[in-house]
Amino acid sequence: MTDTQFNNPRIIVALDYPEAAPALDLVARLEPALCRLKVGKELFTVAGPQLVEQFMQRGFEVFLDLKFHDIPNTTAQACKAAAALGVWMVNVHALGGRRMMEAARNAVAQAARPPKLIAVTLLTSMAQEDLSELGMNTTPADLVLRLATLARDSGLDGVVCSAQEAALLRRECGDKFCLVTPGIRPADAAADDQMRVMTPRAALENGASYLVIGRPITRAADPLRALQEISQQIGGVA
Repeated sequence: MTDTQFNNPRIIVALDYPEAAPALDLVARLEPALCRLKVGKELFTVAGPQLVEQFMQRGFEVFLDLKFHDIPNTTAQACKAAAALGVWMVNVHALGGRRMMEAARNAVAQAARPPKLIAVTLLTSMAQEDLSELGMNTTPADLVLRLATLARDSGLDGVVCSAQEAALLRRECGDKFCLVTPGIRPADAAADDQMRVMTPRAALENGASYLVIGRPITRAADPLRALQEISQQIGGVA
């Protein structure tokens, strides 16, 4: 693994736990040089900012995955609070629109160390039939592209997207646009409840910037070994 990969680990471990104790136990077995951590709604609601601070004290950078989606001022204030907490990355939902995303961008820009600000496009659990049921007469790829373009034009750093859309977004939104891809599963892992999945190496080759990986690491008998094996698998991808 190169020095660049150690300085900028591509793997984000999803801490999808119902309470703080198992998350802390898992994190104690990982290495900050190999991964970042994602804290979502369930864990943050239970344990709050104090747990995020504990992770950062252990040397990990944190992606606060709360998908803020509200009126512009409320979203901006939430993003400002996240920036003050010192997280590495925070996200909003692109369906909140341009004014909401621009307000969020302006809020985090005021921080001493502004976090990366990205937008959620389409949840990886959603497929074509889900969009049709919602009355959206478009394909997942078209919707993702529309929302990603809006996020880019609103000044955001990138988006959360399926790895299956990464190549399209990389081509349309440029090399500097950050693409964070959930639904990542090693070839021998189960897809679980994710509808649109891809292997770690394939996702990076498809244009992904960072890989969100949960159960293949968090439920492994040896989480650190699982993390190391995935890191080795993607070691040669730029």
